[in-house]
Amino acid sequence: MKALTWHGKRDVRVDTVPDPAIKDPTDIVVKVTTTGLCGSDLHLYEVLGPFIDPGDILGHEPMGIVEEVGPEVTAVRAGDRVVVPFNVSCGTCFMCAQGLHSQCETTQVHEHGTGASLFGYTKLYGQVPGGQAEYLRVPFGNTLPIPVPPGPPDDRFVYLSDVLPTAWQAVGYADVPPGGTVAVLGLGPVGDMAARIAAHRGAAKVIGIDLVPERLQRAEARGVHTFDLQEYGDKISDAVREATDGRGPDAVIDAVGMEAHGAPLAKGMQQMTTLLPNAVASWMMQRVGVDRLSALYLAIDLVRRGGTISLSGVYGGMTDPLPLLTMFDKQIQLRMGQANVRRWTDDLLPLLTDADPLGVDGFATHRVPLSSAPEAYEMFQQKRDGVVKVLFTP
Repeated sequence: MKALTWHGKRDVRVDTVPDPAIKDPTDIVVKVTTTGLCGSDLHLYEVLGPFIDPGDILGHEPMGIVEEVGPEVTAVRAGDRVVVPFNVSCGTCFMCAQGLHSQCETTQVHEHGTGASLFGYTKLYGQVPGGQAEYLRVPFGNTLPIPVPPGPPDDRFVYLSDVLPTAWQAVGYADVPPGGTVAVLGLGPVGDMAARIAAHRGAAKVIGIDLVPERLQRAEARGVHTFDLQEYGDKISDAVREATDGRGPDAVIDAVGMEAHGAPLAKGMQQMTTLLPNAVASWMMQRVGVDRLSALYLAIDLVRRGGTISLSGVYGGMTDPLPLLTMFDKQIQLRMGQANVRRWTDDLLPLLTDADPLGVDGFATHRVPLSSAPEAYEMFQQKRDGVVKVLFTP
């Protein structure tokens, strides 16, 4: 089959690799019909190379048609249409029963002390082959895949794999009070969808902050009060406070993460690790790694006293300096974590109707064949051509 594989920093290629096969009796094999490019994939493209091997298959946002089922699979059958969550979660362990599928005890990666395995996402999370491919082996066929009805185009459902549950959890963790205000930092796929969900769930004012004109325009068209970071610069906090009765928003969602703009020293340290031998670079990143924290620092500055910060952007530094005095003094509540995809399915499926309140049908900005994935990665990283969300067709 054809699959997108990693070969080095900013070097991804469409290769011919062996087809996946049933290994365990509860496995299924899915013929992928649509698969997404996620902002988290850019971390693999740029800075997390020490934890990937050449030839690893990328991607964690697939959906498709069940091609084959293991002998103990009863929940789906060949020909069914399913979405595959990015968490590899069993659905039956203690953590899954608590709705913490990203902490699944069955697939935790004990070698690295991390949570549930993830499709297409490094040795730190199980080195499971990903979904930017023609076919995908999916374990836990009775509990992990999300069955969806035939008929509507893939765009209606594919975001159940990551974007929708990640944004839904980000808004839930933000705990915006009824009629309250929330600021979303970063209007990429998750930030854009989080802004839509926050408005849907009753926020009186949704503020979006970004520096890409097309992303700002897209959010503004849906009623988001936008601020261009390039325009406001270091006056952004004053401007947002002025728009929120002088206090700041009740909640801030950081949808940016470790590769934020405006942190040249940390960026330099990240880039330095990509030039070192993998063993040395991985040791440094796991023990002394520092993220680019501009977005998180801005969130801490922006949020009102007693407010909540919700982190959906990925961070990986082990020695990130945080202004704990400020956080303590402002009585900030901080919530974070990988989305527990299967936890939110029942909340989200009723919204994927013809009424389309979240605008999923028109959410993708680019649809390209998988053969064009290397060019799409470069375009997405450089934020060219108004790109917000890319979908691949294998």
